[in-house]
Amino acid sequence: MARSKVAVLKTKPATVLDDYARLAEMAGMRAALAPGKTTILKDNISWHFPYLSANTTPWQLEGAIQALRAAGQNDLVAVHNDTVVTDPDRGQKFNKLEPLYRRHGIVERYNCRPDDLKWVVYKPKGAMRALSRVFPDGIEVPEFFFGKNIVHLPTVKCHIYTTTTGAMKNAFGGLLHQKRHYMHSWIHETLVDLLVIQKEIHSGLFAFMDGTICGNGPGPRTMIPVEKDYILASSDQVAIDAVAAKMMGFDPLNIGYIRMAHDAGLGCGDPRDIEVVGENVSDVNFRFRVGNNFASLVGDACWFGPLKWAQKLFFRTPLVYLFVFGSYFYHDFLWWPLKGRRVQRKLAETGQWAKLFAQYEAAMPPDHESRITNHGPRP
Repeated sequence: MARSKVAVLKTKPATVLDDYARLAEMAGMRAALAPGKTTILKDNISWHFPYLSANTTPWQLEGAIQALRAAGQNDLVAVHNDTVVTDPDRGQKFNKLEPLYRRHGIVERYNCRPDDLKWVVYKPKGAMRALSRVFPDGIEVPEFFFGKNIVHLPTVKCHIYTTTTGAMKNAFGGLLHQKRHYMHSWIHETLVDLLVIQKEIHSGLFAFMDGTICGNGPGPRTMIPVEKDYILASSDQVAIDAVAAKMMGFDPLNIGYIRMAHDAGLGCGDPRDIEVVGENVSDVNFRFRVGNNFASLVGDACWFGPLKWAQKLFFRTPLVYLFVFGSYFYHDFLWWPLKGRRVQRKLAETGQWAKLFAQYEAAMPPDHESRITNHGPRP
């Protein structure tokens, strides 16, 4: 049996698009994706604000599109989702992805709009660890996903609930509807369940992970962006997450979702058994730490701590809207204006990747920052 392969390259703004093309070939993208099938592009918008390290970068998206087209994958469709704190329309605009979809003629669809994508009940063939207990009447997934390739576009960053977040976590928003917040108590098991489902319904799986700017701290939003200049790719969702986790300074096999997926044979989570091609990253250690913020402390208490007993009251009744508003208010009206915007401005003054970001076509007028908080959260 062939070893799982993860391609890793060091890159720079002047060569990043060409480097993504090389990365795709090194990681075996052509063999991983079924020819003649529609390929879904699943970007990662953790926050609608242009907070570098939290979201798919424009050069990551453009590099993936060009690599896919060069490999004969011409039928590309982007699928977006919302979250309780993220608006997908603003996310595409503020992170400069929307102009790229237009420029390359890629149709955009939204799984959060009933008239766009239909949800259907799916009975997985493989055993479920968590989804069946939360959705006893049936697990719903987008009907559009069946029989199609999917390419995930996560970034290298920490996460308050899963330690790291990458290719496996990127399926969370795409495959689960708005009740996905029910799953946080079993988040590691849920990610494994979603990988089981992906392997059953998709004709091919692949991931491009951008580590040009990585997120250190309480992700996926309130992090400190750190320039590291790496990009990764693999057809093994477990292996790419494991390699990224090790580069960040974590033991992949001590991270629940990676360990469980590895033990279940869904991919390789042991870096010693993964073939890393390109850069030698065996001694790379970013020494990242997750830490906490106000929102994560509340979440920890409700999902894993002393308030776990009251989850049904908090999150399965109208009281959930208080938590939705609280998270939205904290991130958009406190952390972003008081810290996040300042962090990004400093990065723009010194960082080569922030300068590249500024060169991509702006999708909003210059005063957009003064108006983006006029929208409320989506429950």
